[in-house]
Amino acid sequence: MTPVIIILHVCVCVALILIVLLQKGKGAGMGAAFGGSSQTVFGSAGATTFLHKVTTIIAVVFMLTSLGLSFLFGRGATTSIMEDVTPTGAPTAQTSTAPVQTGVPPDKK
Repeated sequence: MTPVIIILHVCVCVALILIVLLQKGKGAGMGAAFGGSSQTVFGSAGATTFLHKVTTIIAVVFMLTSLGLSFLFGRGATTSIMEDVTPTGAPTAQTSTAPVQTGVPPDKK
């Protein structure tokens, strides 16, 4: 099941990239609008094109496959990468052989 979702996800990614690159940008008509064209600058964009509808559908499929893959791979066993490592050469606490001072100088006794 997982390889099928991965293959579908990669195909949807490529399709989404290609469809977005095929579309004309929203700002493409701005230059013509200031040149006396009959297009409105901030008005309605008109009817949605076929590519716009396909882009929406492909984007939804992309999000669903992304969520599906995150759920499939996120439920794996939580193991640590340090699980099989044995501590070697760990620093040990060194003890001093010097006498412990009590806080009173030796000549004041």
